[in-house]
Amino acid sequence: MKYRFLTSVFVAAAMCGASGQVASHAPTRVTAPKAQANLSGTKPVARVNGTVLTERDLLREMYSIFPYARQHGGSFPKGMEPDIRKGAMQMIVFEELVYQDAQRRHVSIPPARISAAMKEFRKQFSSDAEYQDVLKQEFQGSEAQLRKGVQRSMLIEQVLKSEVETKAAVTPAEARAFYDKNADKFKVEESFEFQSISVMPPERPNPAQQKEASKRAQDLLRQAKATKTYQEFGLLAEKVSEDDYRVNMGDHHAVARTELPPQIAAAALAMQPGQVSDLIQIEQAYTIFRLNKRVPAGKRSFEEVKEQIRTELRKRKVDQLRAQLGKRLRATAKVEEL
Repeated sequence: MKYRFLTSVFVAAAMCGASGQVASHAPTRVTAPKAQANLSGTKPVARVNGTVLTERDLLREMYSIFPYARQHGGSFPKGMEPDIRKGAMQMIVFEELVYQDAQRRHVSIPPARISAAMKEFRKQFSSDAEYQDVLKQEFQGSEAQLRKGVQRSMLIEQVLKSEVETKAAVTPAEARAFYDKNADKFKVEESFEFQSISVMPPERPNPAQQKEASKRAQDLLRQAKATKTYQEFGLLAEKVSEDDYRVNMGDHHAVARTELPPQIAAAALAMQPGQVSDLIQIEQAYTIFRLNKRVPAGKRSFEEVKEQIRTELRKRKVDQLRAQLGKRLRATAKVEEL
């Protein structure tokens, strides 16, 4: 199924669009909300201030962490399962603590917003029969239970928005200060952007095979020299080149000088953008390349990297604030893993 949910509890698409995801991942299976602790046939895995979390809650979260398990009969890689289970347990306990905190603080969601979220959730189903089937399996056929789950998700999200998302904002001044203090992080090596056409004889060619490869390479060199543009060289590469880059018009994009074979680097240093090299032999293979751009060593400007910096700093803040929130809530809570 493809229905969007918020970690261990669902949240409608409209709500996600309005205020963002609560967690860094979203499961894909429709399941009952954690508030239904005493569903028939479920095994308790934890108690959070007396509220029972079940094996079903835990499995749901494990699938959200590692969704590929569903493609393998529901099983997780043996070496990874303990860590996946541990991470899932931490998440469902954290969410329950946040939900209980929202209740203690009398956080509320306007009924109209809950109704709108339920409508968006309903739109994700291709038919009424599909919707009713999920409602029956996961919510005892009760839209009232579904509404409780939606409300619970929204309460968790609202607390996390105020305690984490909003506080994790990164100002331009913070980003600039990080840039100035971490100059080495933004240095770039000299690099070259180029396209290639290669002739690749067998791994251990006999003299006749090597001679044939050389003859073919000389013919391709004449064709390559006749090209005038990136497009022309690229189309020729797609047609005749034998290296892996042929599927992308021969384009290697930016490659650091230190990562290039010495023959290629030396030739590139003597060329201007737009020029096509002479034939270069590297062991038994032959290569022709078109230099598109030379990027000198230097430092990326703040304007180039400011969004990258803000994203990185914001992620750090989010992780730190979530950890602090979880620690604060656990300090006064009774959490038992069963």
